[in-house]
Amino acid sequence: MSSLIASRRYAWALLSAAEEGQFLDQATDALNSIKETLANSRDLVHVLRSPLINGDKKTHILEEVFKEIAGEKVMIFLRLLAHKKRAGQLPEIIGEYQKLLDEKNGVINVSINSAVMLSDEQAKDLVNKLANYTGKKVRAKMKLEEALLGGVTVKIEDTIIDGSVRHQLQMMKKFLLAGKL
Repeated sequence: MSSLIASRRYAWALLSAAEEGQFLDQATDALNSIKETLANSRDLVHVLRSPLINGDKKTHILEEVFKEIAGEKVMIFLRLLAHKKRAGQLPEIIGEYQKLLDEKNGVINVSINSAVMLSDEQAKDLVNKLANYTGKKVRAKMKLEEALLGGVTVKIEDTIIDGSVRHQLQMMKKFLLAGKL
């Protein structure tokens, strides 16, 4: 089974169990804390992914590191991952869990790059327009990208909306070189 498919299945199993067991908020908070810990500790991720360290040792490591933040039900899940030799996929499983949770809640992640920093009002207006366009709640990640020269680019999943001056200049150049203008 591919790593992505397995990660999605484990994430879905945890999400389903958390919904049915009514501990969704606790599981989500715990996974966010675990994700942050893993992001700040390459060594821990390396240990979890190492084939040289057996499942019992990984279980012990997971318990020592996460017992305070995970809660009993998430710890059961972490033990299962170690037992099934999937502890090394924990970062990917958490990522898939977040995607599934966002999908369930109708949230879409959007990247917005702008040539200049947008004012709060402009950013809010753009997010509202994107919410109307997608029909979902928008979680926007704003980034300053001066190379755009002006305007914005918006990435919604696999779709890029390029309203930058740089793009318009490139298109104009293409038309001029092709003799179509």
